[in-house]
Amino acid sequence: MKKKLKILGIIGIRSGSKELKNKNILKLGNKHLVGWIIGAAKKSSLINRIVVSTDDTKYSNIGKKYGAEVPFLRPKILAKDESKEIDFIKYTIEKLKKKEGYKPDIILRLLATCPFQKSTDIDNAIRLVINNKYDSAVIVSKAKEHPMKALKITSKNKKNYLVSYFGNKGTDVGSRYNRQDFVPAYFRANVIVFKNSVLKKKSLTSNMPGFIIIKNKVDIDTRDDLEYARFLVSKKKFWFIKSNFKTIKC
Repeated sequence: MKKKLKILGIIGIRSGSKELKNKNILKLGNKHLVGWIIGAAKKSSLINRIVVSTDDTKYSNIGKKYGAEVPFLRPKILAKDESKEIDFIKYTIEKLKKKEGYKPDIILRLLATCPFQKSTDIDNAIRLVINNKYDSAVIVSKAKEHPMKALKITSKNKKNYLVSYFGNKGTDVGSRYNRQDFVPAYFRANVIVFKNSVLKKKSLTSNMPGFIIIKNKVDIDTRDDLEYARFLVSKKKFWFIKSNFKTIKC
């Protein structure tokens, strides 16, 4: 009989966010923000355990309210602005193994700040790993502004100037290149899927991860992002975003 894989979704919601205070538990529609991604994880046909990693009791109670487990709190040292997410994920895996003898075969990093994630896309990314095609897989979306056109501010002779972010390898400030002139660029969306063995590296992905491309994403980091998401929910437009994702598996 084929062994049932242990597939664990981990959602990190530390307290103390600076730019948008308490963003992970702010209200979006009739749910706290973290409730949206917990709901998507629960609808997954493949995830069989959902754990919230947090350093705060209030956050813990909210995570439990939506059906996630919070078996322990994260140490404050792993919940600072400069803390690396791989560290709290490793801590969670090691703690579960020590406390329960639980060792997942496949792990997902899920973000509360991407509320409109489709559970079908989550499952498609997991299948890329289950089928042993990849050791890890990532959900990505196409960049709306190409990174090769990025600029930065530098100083010379007591004046500030704009220059290409990538120096001589980038485009000039006044470049006439269009985004379409460059090879398409992509950014990670909400989901990273990886085998437990990948954690031995200093990354959540293997060297050549698989991918799922989605057409749109809403990522909440600022007040404007939150108000946009609230607008979509208030106008019942979030169904439009979800139904118009174009999913492409590698």
